[in-house]
Amino acid sequence: MRSISTSKTARLPRIRAALAAALVAGLGCTALSATPVAAAGESLTVQYRQSASGSDQAEPWFKAVNTGTAPVSLGQVKIRYYFKSESGASYTFACSWAVRGCAYITGTFGTLAKPTATADRYLEIGFTAGAGTLAPGADTGDMQLRFHRSDWQQLNQSDDYSFGPAQTVYGNWSKVTASVGGTQVWGTAPEGSGPGPDPDPTDPPTGAALFDDFNYSSHSDPAIGAHGWSVRSNAGGPGVPGATWAAQNVTFAKEGTNSIMNLETSTAGTPESTEHAEVLTWAAKFKNGTYAARVRFSDTPKSGPDGDRVVQTFFTINDLKAPMADDYAEYDFEYLPNGGWGEPGNILYTTSWETYRPDPWEAVNQHSESRTSFAGWHDLVFTVNDSNITYYVDGQEFGRHDARYLPERPMSINFNQWLIDLAGQTSTTPRAYDQKVDYVLHVKDRVLTPAQVAAKITAYRAAGTTFEDTVPASQ
Repeated sequence: MRSISTSKTARLPRIRAALAAALVAGLGCTALSATPVAAAGESLTVQYRQSASGSDQAEPWFKAVNTGTAPVSLGQVKIRYYFKSESGASYTFACSWAVRGCAYITGTFGTLAKPTATADRYLEIGFTAGAGTLAPGADTGDMQLRFHRSDWQQLNQSDDYSFGPAQTVYGNWSKVTASVGGTQVWGTAPEGSGPGPDPDPTDPPTGAALFDDFNYSSHSDPAIGAHGWSVRSNAGGPGVPGATWAAQNVTFAKEGTNSIMNLETSTAGTPESTEHAEVLTWAAKFKNGTYAARVRFSDTPKSGPDGDRVVQTFFTINDLKAPMADDYAEYDFEYLPNGGWGEPGNILYTTSWETYRPDPWEAVNQHSESRTSFAGWHDLVFTVNDSNITYYVDGQEFGRHDARYLPERPMSINFNQWLIDLAGQTSTTPRAYDQKVDYVLHVKDRVLTPAQVAAKITAYRAAGTTFEDTVPASQ
């Protein structure tokens, strides 16, 4: 479950002054040609029920059933729900609950090249690799999905091709289509329009951008500084007072074909033995647009006893010029695998900051959270436009924060891993935690969908590009 709150109280009692001192300085759906695909022998059936027939949002709920004789990889499955859009409207997808977990379900919108009286758009449901496989005879269980107009104006479901107002219990529903590996195996699309190509543009959006694949040899590689990064080695917070920010704890290696940056945090239970790790851009030149990174969080240490209150992050920040200064900005992904800040267990925060005062502590921020494990690789995206800040995890909206938290000055981009304190695990046995980063991307002044981010990363890698920075020095 997620909740959102706005607070001037001490949600995150951190020491930020030293961290700030360490800082040196259009979205839309593209019309597609829907190419009919010959159906293979039916190996997947889609069951549907409608949960809401009201006017503010549609709630198509699905189960996918493997009716074949071989396992089906859910990462190869696409389900399309067809509807008639309201003039000029854009739409927002959400997953309310799913047996396999909303984190493994994606939702994107596409436009039919051959519109009909009951369909000109579709919602395409997909799955990430983490959703696993569907054994013969098995089903996915409930996928309680919904979508609404992005402006929350009324929508009319009565003229939607796939809508079944009488379908209040699960049953086979041929007015949605399903494909496996691009081959349609279930349902009838309006006027024979089959699955066709993916609903996201094959040519990712262009614009001034920073992309780094972290293809470096070590923390002392001259290319790191030449590309605008600083590996932190100065003292100070946040975290355990007296701990060291150890540059040598930032390492690089290959995992498969990708280059990976690793940040290690280690301790033997004393401040003197505690080493944190951080990498940040020298320049604070990033403001509106899209930010993305693929990050691997860890729930357990790679060695030694577990239990430390470790924080694993991807964030942007500028310096606090004075307590409660209104031009401060910070946008965080922060994962606490062992809790902390009053939380007893693992929790992921996304937080948008207006300002704070370090002493006595006072904070003005809005945050969203999910109290579950996020161990493993995750695609983290947040977008900043003129009206809100929106956070995504693995393609799903995680939190949306309002305009009062928009940045007034540019920021740096940062990754760090550190210990809040030494009270979570009091052992003096050495232990170490890893946080890995695959890539980072910023596209200036453009709001990209998570799928467009993925397309842009794929394009960079297909071209052999490991680094690009065309973002102007000042925004």
